[in-house]
Amino acid sequence: MSQDNFDFKFSQCFGDKADIVVTEADIITAVEFDHSGDYLATGDRGGRVVLFEKNNSKHCEYRFLTEFQSHDAEFDYLKSLEIEEKINQIKWLRPSQRSHFILSTNDKTIKLWKVYEKNVKLVSENNLSDGMALPRFAGSHSGNNGNGGGGSARAVLSLQNLKLPRLSQHDKIIAAAPKKVYSNAHTYHINSISPNSDQETFLSADDLRINLWNLDIPDQSFNIVDIKPANMEELTEVITSAEFHPLHCNLFMYSSSKGTVKLCDMRQNALCDYKTKTFEEYLDPINHNFFTEITSSICDVKFSPDGRYIASRDYLTVKIWDVNMDSKPLKTINVHDQLKERLSDTYENDAIFDKFEVCFSGDSSSVMTGSYNNNFMIYPNVISTGDDSGGVVKNFNDNSRKVQFNDKKKGSFSSSNSSNGSRASSSYRRGSNGSRSSFDDPTSTASSQQQNPSSNIQQQQQQQHSHQQQENNKEIVLQADKSAFKSKRFGTLSQRSARNKEWGDDIDFKKSILHFSWHPRENSIAIAATNNLFIFSAS
Repeated sequence: MSQDNFDFKFSQCFGDKADIVVTEADIITAVEFDHSGDYLATGDRGGRVVLFEKNNSKHCEYRFLTEFQSHDAEFDYLKSLEIEEKINQIKWLRPSQRSHFILSTNDKTIKLWKVYEKNVKLVSENNLSDGMALPRFAGSHSGNNGNGGGGSARAVLSLQNLKLPRLSQHDKIIAAAPKKVYSNAHTYHINSISPNSDQETFLSADDLRINLWNLDIPDQSFNIVDIKPANMEELTEVITSAEFHPLHCNLFMYSSSKGTVKLCDMRQNALCDYKTKTFEEYLDPINHNFFTEITSSICDVKFSPDGRYIASRDYLTVKIWDVNMDSKPLKTINVHDQLKERLSDTYENDAIFDKFEVCFSGDSSSVMTGSYNNNFMIYPNVISTGDDSGGVVKNFNDNSRKVQFNDKKKGSFSSSNSSNGSRASSSYRRGSNGSRSSFDDPTSTASSQQQNPSSNIQQQQQQQHSHQQQENNKEIVLQADKSAFKSKRFGTLSQRSARNKEWGDDIDFKKSILHFSWHPRENSIAIAATNNLFIFSAS
């Protein structure tokens, strides 16, 4: 994966491109690349799962593979509750023997699907295809059912000449078959499923409980987190998301509506809802308001692919945590600064309860999240490891790392989100020693020849630090909309980002980017925008 190329451009769009009335069942609710990036799965409100396969002849181009009905609407007669068919999440398992396995879930039931290539064969030759009329004719004249008939009839029906029917290849189809159904284990709506790195177990989380399943045992699960109080009137928080660690099969984490992320080790306790490592940022009570409890609720939480970092998304921000440091986040990215003054509007139209996802790039250095007006944001290189062998992450406010700005490069966009030398798409360059480089500023160079060297160094550091703080607030903002077809060649990435960020008062809260996935090996992303699937690529 090219870590320096973030010049994302529109590549493909699947779905109705015309401006028509969107059917509720067609709205995409889940997007997921598999571990290789060669396959892409989407789920929708109608309970359907659609699979796409990468076209190897072209860079980052996908073609339709198959579609199947994963879930159907049900009715819980005991609770008089209708269970939607909407797909809440899709997760790929490791392929086995040229077959692919997918976990999909709605509010109550999880299913394991096997997707495989099925050969369709037809009978091309049998004993009745040749000489069928001859024995009938001979038998009808002999009167003894062919036993004493003519020689031709005896020859056809003799044991020596009987043939097994032959099958010939007719067609190949992609078939999907449900292998296991995991049901009746959740009282509340399932919000997360996550396969374990051991490829034998997975977890499922609802509002108050997290269960551990074995993939081969659909009728039994183990409760590993239970935050339900004895008296439901004392309920203060719910579970919003959960995920297994990508490398260590004993670790998993879950987030809550209180804005906390808890990292649990299944080796310590059978019930993992206490003695956990809690990631929580202190919030001054002076800054509390009516909306604080809602906006601080974490919508989504993800491990980085290398397992070292955690990204959590609430309504207004994305926080990056180091799993070894729970005192404060490494980085806080303000996603919805422009909405802080309009929270009352978002509360009235229920937009404040939207659940935005967050995801890491395949190299664990960049993050991505969604917003309104069909905008989505990419923050390149928010994580950059140091040069020491231990891989210690340098502080994001470390001003000893300087950057070189080159405004002559075409298509460049300065999107550093950490002041420890994070690089954007060819706007920043690291020095030859891999640790630091100088900032080209002719005015400061001229003044340095007239001032005291020590005071000049301090002044340069202050200027560079303030410049970096300004640059850290930048982001790549793209739009998954019909305009993507036209804006493919319109302006540089920085110009397009500037246009997309100019919301003004015209915010379409119905056009929200909630679901997406980042290719594990390339800078390619799949975006769900209402009933369309957009693919953007930085080639």
